[in-house]
Amino acid sequence: MDEMVIDEGWRRLSEADRAREYSPSSCIDDISPLLEAYATRSSAAREACASAGLPIVEIRYGPADAQTIDLVTPPASGDPTPLVVFLHGGYWQELSKMESFFAAVDCVNHGIAFAAIDYTLAPAASLDEIVAECANALAVLVSGAGRYDIDANRIVVTGSSAGGHLAAMLGLGIDGWRPAAVALVSGIFALEPLIGTDINDAVGLDVEAAHRNSPILAELQGFPPTLIAHGDVETTQFKRQSAAMATALRAAGVEVDELEASARNHFDLVFDLCDHNTELGRRVLNLVRQTDQLESPR
Repeated sequence: MDEMVIDEGWRRLSEADRAREYSPSSCIDDISPLLEAYATRSSAAREACASAGLPIVEIRYGPADAQTIDLVTPPASGDPTPLVVFLHGGYWQELSKMESFFAAVDCVNHGIAFAAIDYTLAPAASLDEIVAECANALAVLVSGAGRYDIDANRIVVTGSSAGGHLAAMLGLGIDGWRPAAVALVSGIFALEPLIGTDINDAVGLDVEAAHRNSPILAELQGFPPTLIAHGDVETTQFKRQSAAMATALRAAGVEVDELEASARNHFDLVFDLCDHNTELGRRVLNLVRQTDQLESPR
């Protein structure tokens, strides 16, 4: 991979500057209200689904406690529905599916199923194991598509922050299957800069593992159509990560849409995920609509 594509500028940063640049909260006075909003908005979405008579189905994809998926589908229309899959952030060591359900109501209101994937957090799981868990979860959704009345050829995988990284890893494919499209929100795609920061204390990456789990270093030909978004209130390095991933994908011939969302930060942009009143929401919903015109990603 061309050095200009993967953006080696981080190597010129001091340790203190690198730690700040890879800490998204450094741009925010207090992230506590935003983290609380993940939980309260997700709880409200669950209650709204229940009130509308739309059951939330828990799907188990492995024996570990966190190896579950929460899925809600819109009222039956006679045809399988597209699906938005969401992978939460938290630098692979915080949060869960319980704080990640806030986009469900927006999705079902547009006739789209929504699934939040849970996964084992670091340090209880390595990043290789976390990626494998998420791949297993997606494989279970694909294999069970008929049972859950979803269209396996119209699955859009999304994620925020570390979840954007995981969504990109899933975009590389699972046993020959790929999502119809991906939406990567404030993601991180080259992981070596994390080594030596306190972020890596729980994750435990060495250079080999960082490279192995950096989607920007993978073979990107055949990657699905991609939306890459970040807020304008983000660190320079996070913005450069998004730009570098977009450049790498385009170099591989992938269709890429980029968005820098005005007055949004690393933590609140994701609330717009499928909200048609926002620029990000409109672009994600358009990405889902376009999957109806795509050939099977197999």
